[in-house]
Amino acid sequence: MKCAGCEHDNPPGARFCNNCGARFQAAGPGLAPGAYTPRHLAEKILTSRSALEGERKQVTVLFADLKGSMELLADRDPEEARELLDGVLERMMEAVHRYEGTVNQVMGDGIMALFGAPLAHEDHAIRACYAALRMKETLASYAEESERARGVPLRIRIGINSGEVVVRSIGSDLDMDYTAVGQTTHLAARMEQMADPNSAFVTPGTLRLAGDAVITRSLGLRPVKGLDAPLEIHELVGAAPARTLRRATERWSRFVGRDAELERLQRMLADARQGHGQVAALTAEPGVGKSRLVYEFITSPQTQEWKILESSSLSYDKAGAWQPIIDVLRRHFELGERDGAGAIRTRVTDRALALGGDLESALPPILALLDALPEDDPFWTLESRERRGATLDALTRLVLKETDRQPLLLVFENLQWVDPETQAFLDALLTRVHAARLLLLVDYRPEYEHHWASEPGFTELPIEPLGPAAAGELLDALIGRDRSLGPLRELLVQRSNGNPFFLEEIVRTLVETGVVVGERGAYRLATEAGGLQVPATVQAVLAARIDRLPHDEKLLLQSAAVIGTEVAFALLEAVTDLPGDSLRGALQHLQAAGFLHEAGLFPDLEYRFRNALTRDVAYASLLKEQRRTLHARIVEAIERLYRDRLSASVDQLAHHASRGEVWAKAAVYNRQVGARAVARAANVDAVRAFEAALAALRHLPPGPETMERGIDLRLDLRPPLLQLGRLDEVLAVSREAEEMAQKIGDEQRLARIYTYLVNYHYLTGETKLAIEYGLRCARVGEACDDVALQGLARQYVGQSYHVLGEYARAEQTLRENLDLLGAQHQGGTPYVASCAWLALTLADLGEFEAAYACLDQAHRAAETSRHAWSQVIAWTMAGLVALRRGHLARAVLPLERSVEACRRKRLTLWQPIPSSLLGLTFVRLGHVGEGLGLLEQGVAQSRELGVHAYLPAWTTNLAEGLLADGQLARARATVEEALALARAGGERGHEAAALALLGRVAAQAGPAGAAEALEHLDAARRLAETLGLRPLVAASHLDAAGVLAGAGEAERAAEHRAAADRLTGELGLRPWHDGPETEVAELGHLFIVARSNPELYDFLTQELSGARRIRVLLDRRQGDREEPVDQDLRTWGLALAPRQHE
Repeated sequence: MKCAGCEHDNPPGARFCNNCGARFQAAGPGLAPGAYTPRHLAEKILTSRSALEGERKQVTVLFADLKGSMELLADRDPEEARELLDGVLERMMEAVHRYEGTVNQVMGDGIMALFGAPLAHEDHAIRACYAALRMKETLASYAEESERARGVPLRIRIGINSGEVVVRSIGSDLDMDYTAVGQTTHLAARMEQMADPNSAFVTPGTLRLAGDAVITRSLGLRPVKGLDAPLEIHELVGAAPARTLRRATERWSRFVGRDAELERLQRMLADARQGHGQVAALTAEPGVGKSRLVYEFITSPQTQEWKILESSSLSYDKAGAWQPIIDVLRRHFELGERDGAGAIRTRVTDRALALGGDLESALPPILALLDALPEDDPFWTLESRERRGATLDALTRLVLKETDRQPLLLVFENLQWVDPETQAFLDALLTRVHAARLLLLVDYRPEYEHHWASEPGFTELPIEPLGPAAAGELLDALIGRDRSLGPLRELLVQRSNGNPFFLEEIVRTLVETGVVVGERGAYRLATEAGGLQVPATVQAVLAARIDRLPHDEKLLLQSAAVIGTEVAFALLEAVTDLPGDSLRGALQHLQAAGFLHEAGLFPDLEYRFRNALTRDVAYASLLKEQRRTLHARIVEAIERLYRDRLSASVDQLAHHASRGEVWAKAAVYNRQVGARAVARAANVDAVRAFEAALAALRHLPPGPETMERGIDLRLDLRPPLLQLGRLDEVLAVSREAEEMAQKIGDEQRLARIYTYLVNYHYLTGETKLAIEYGLRCARVGEACDDVALQGLARQYVGQSYHVLGEYARAEQTLRENLDLLGAQHQGGTPYVASCAWLALTLADLGEFEAAYACLDQAHRAAETSRHAWSQVIAWTMAGLVALRRGHLARAVLPLERSVEACRRKRLTLWQPIPSSLLGLTFVRLGHVGEGLGLLEQGVAQSRELGVHAYLPAWTTNLAEGLLADGQLARARATVEEALALARAGGERGHEAAALALLGRVAAQAGPAGAAEALEHLDAARRLAETLGLRPLVAASHLDAAGVLAGAGEAERAAEHRAAADRLTGELGLRPWHDGPETEVAELGHLFIVARSNPELYDFLTQELSGARRIRVLLDRRQGDREEPVDQDLRTWGLALAPRQHE
């Protein structure tokens, strides 16, 4: 059988295409669904048909068939065969309809049914499972009778899966045209085919939704045709015991944020105990925690002396009259599941009469409810209305009589699903509660209607979502407080709107998808969360609520969802077809139903979704074409309504233009969004926007103008990609832009492209190639008088000269660049970077005062620009220059701030630099453990990013940390690696530093290593003298003096010490390893962080949490400080106070 859609060949008799899942023509009796759907369900479907058509729905699909029907019925009379099959099909359909599923097809020997569409149910998976269990139960007795009477063994198979379908249309005969999304129906059909006779197989997706409402047995991983990987299959065994509040609570999370509600209930409990009966009604949206609050209350110490009876209404059992009452009676009389009618009569009679009073007349109605009243009892001769009245009276008297003996706490949950008879009982009881020792505790959702407000003792307690603090406390228990989770925690609170169930389900989804790893309460972020996926469990709850709305209000909510979480009234009015009065009325109803609330009145009336997840579900229910049309209309409306302030709406315009496929506008608006993100150092947002602009541009007609715009967008994209450390992508977009520029012969754009090729080669360690490209770009910039192009090119050339150890050329190039850029370009990164690298060059040469002057220029320019990339360059180089001079305390603070900014702003490419330098500073301060971690991190990040520039320097720093930690073997191997890297890259300054450290490592062997140590130190000193690295020369002399003194060569040691002292004095160096009189000992240490910089306080607190001699304080004082604080450190938003000596 060939599929008409995809032309895939399928086996004979197939009902669905094995490739695309499309439905084939039914091979059964050919009856339309209207012929076998119960009237009450048909009316529901037809009433809401217009609101259901053209939507995406989350559903559970059930397939059931008679195993081997052709073989069983082959030799039978056609009428007899039809009679047997009809008996099977009738029982299958009855089970489906009992749980309000829809039989979408009858296929000869089986059926296909949908739960959740066209009628939405939040518990569609549970309903499908219960329908399957009922099929097995009812068909078991039919099969037994059939085999006994006709010798025909009947065995059925059932398969169940949950997923998404698109409901396209519903005919008057209830025939539904739908399209499966993905493997929804395919997997359900496969489960049926794989199922053993008289069994039901379910997929993990269905089991996840059904939760603990069903009992299953895992069959392990099994291959499924059409799937690449095996799937864990479960056999449906039975229904879980009726849910009560006493069940095990091991899956429940920490109980938070409900102290006020508990206290209110306890006050009502005290009043009821004194004989002033109370009715407490808890109302809240699904998932807010009504049941949890009830559980915590009835298990509290205050209720220990109370008799507690509880029950709950079920969404799929509304037709089961009196069922919650029956549950209460069985618990009250302590009846067992296997107790027969006689045992029930005896126990109920004895217990009821023991209560005293005239309860004998109440026994027949109570026993009738418990199916224990004899058929010949006169009670059955009463009219139906009389029996109902007698039953209500008997139940009320039983409850009130019980309160005479002891206080009674009666609990009824989920009244939004209550059956009419139980509702009538509650109405009757409420009129007599006020004089009894009774607390009636009920809960329900906002849509539940009652008339109890005027009854004595009635109090309705609305349960609000958790506030931010309580939601944060719940998240502490669910995922923990790892630093990597900071932004995710904020997003979770925002998206869940404080709904505990939503929070728990989203966290569970994050764990299952590997976004967070670890264990409960101690997770850490493993990958980017991106847009949080709405869990299927949450989606089912919200979709069912939305589907219950009237048609116009549902369409309005969907239109609002396309606009966004915040919805301007003017915009909604412009994109919907509703008249103004109707629109306002519908919005009022949506507010009353808890979907929207007024967020602002001025300058525009604005609404906001109460829950972001509700908005997501409403949006997802629309078909793609419906979304596209609405997005395009929104772009036109914004441009018309806000034409005088479009810049404030550019994010909205970019989003809607892309989603509405208005490609020309999408390219323009997304580029504007990207440019603004770059200015704010929001690199991830910038990349996303520029890529969206490029995607839009690809839909426009080709031509020179489109080509130029494509080149410019790729040039825009490179800086944020670079700062994020995505070097491969930088190279890829550069090559794409280069090819395009060459095609149209645009030399100026080519030169701009080459500036980033310069940087790419610089970062990847191809320094000489970087200089070659840089000089070429500078010449093009001169030819076309493009100062910005020249400045960027010369900046990279100067940095490259520094890497190679050509310090004189680096200094000259960078000074010339600063003169070129002048005051006009002081706010740009090339100016800040040129100042910073000139400062570093001068510090390496020992010209520290000149270096400080350059740092001051860099700092002022960076602070004026407020650009994060420029700021971290200035801060890092300030710390590095201080480190070079031995001013360790001054080095810590700007380096700390740089590392913290890199993490917060995701400046991934730069982060290894301050991490390594800060680690080295900590090591030299004596905090080896804290420092070593940062040193390892700096080297690992550089390697992971593929950045080879300065990698020998960071590797040498790591070796020094290992040496300080006593790991001599690792220190030697690491510094030898650094030396090899420096020589391979021609980085002579870094070669000298590695040689000096190698000498120190060799000196740890004592006199036996003295010769090797001196050899390396002499080589380091000679190379440093050649390059003009006077601070390194001084350090080499000092180290050589120590080696010689240890070897007993006092005279030579004194010569080196004198040379070291002379240079140290000339340069103003503070030798960090020269004794306790330096600030190493003074740094006791107390970091005082300005109250204006809480992010830095959080960072320092975590980073230094293991340091025994360091404390971090947030300065919460008001007004000016009286204590003297180092003015230089105030620049960084910190102060450093030495610890008082004890």
